[in-house]
Amino acid sequence: MTCDTEATAIGGATEETAPLGAPSELRGRVFDIKRFALHDGPGIRTTVFLKGCPLACTWCQNPEGIPLKKMVVYHPEQCIRCEQCVTACPNGAITTRPGERRFIHIDRTRCDCDGTCIEACPTRALRWDSTEYTAEQLLREVERDEVFYRNSGGGVTLSGGEPLSQAPFARKLLELCKAAGLHTAIETTLQTTPTVLTGMLPVVDLFLTDIKLWDPEQHRRYTGVDNGIILENVRFLAGKGAHMLVRVPLIPETTTSRENIAAIARFVGALPGGHALELINFNPLAAGKYEMLERPYPYARYTSPLPEEDVEELRCLVRAEGVTVI
Repeated sequence: MTCDTEATAIGGATEETAPLGAPSELRGRVFDIKRFALHDGPGIRTTVFLKGCPLACTWCQNPEGIPLKKMVVYHPEQCIRCEQCVTACPNGAITTRPGERRFIHIDRTRCDCDGTCIEACPTRALRWDSTEYTAEQLLREVERDEVFYRNSGGGVTLSGGEPLSQAPFARKLLELCKAAGLHTAIETTLQTTPTVLTGMLPVVDLFLTDIKLWDPEQHRRYTGVDNGIILENVRFLAGKGAHMLVRVPLIPETTTSRENIAAIARFVGALPGGHALELINFNPLAAGKYEMLERPYPYARYTSPLPEEDVEELRCLVRAEGVTVI
């Protein structure tokens, strides 16, 4: 199996999640923990990013979170060009590029991610992209910020990737957070099953979900799947009375057409429960992550967010459909 194998299930355990531990010692794979987050739910939050996603959005802000399998990543600023990793790799997956800033190249089709190169690197220029935790270990990590949650009305948010690619672990962690009195939120694509969502309802205070594109073929073109399951699950959560915020990422020349925004707003406006819509401006900072993974970034030519006047025009479209804009 190669390093960039992607999760293909739509929730629950998969062949990739099974080795992370039996239910008595369930472990999750985390690629980042962001403290003092202000945009992932109410108040000051700690956001935990879980690996694995069934979508492959062309603009993904966290491309390292798409594969569920852990990967070796290269940090050229710490590389002393000793070539010990080249010698250590049993599969010949690492080669050098003399004269270039990125001195080594990792052939992902040949790398088996056994960590030999990481052990051989004297400066940590090579590292794992993620860390495995038990739910109890991760609870202790997020509880370090409890004073900030209490004073701001914040809490813990699971993001990714897609947290529901590791659904048993995500549920266990959120159960522990709820038992500890912490507000819980989850950022999810909703590309999952109603059974998985039913299991999450008692432990999630706020669902944050995207509707990226209304047209199913456009959705498939830019994310790898159509939006049928996602829209059904939005209806499912609304019907269950879940607290949910729907968001649209504003991706230049992809999701920002007036027709797309208006259609999504009409859909949200027809949901029971009076749900709001949030427009998330484009963030150009993901380009560095694609460089780290030696992948082209399709939106590299866009180096700044959309102008505020353009975003406000789209907000007006949402309001015109009778939907509250966050």
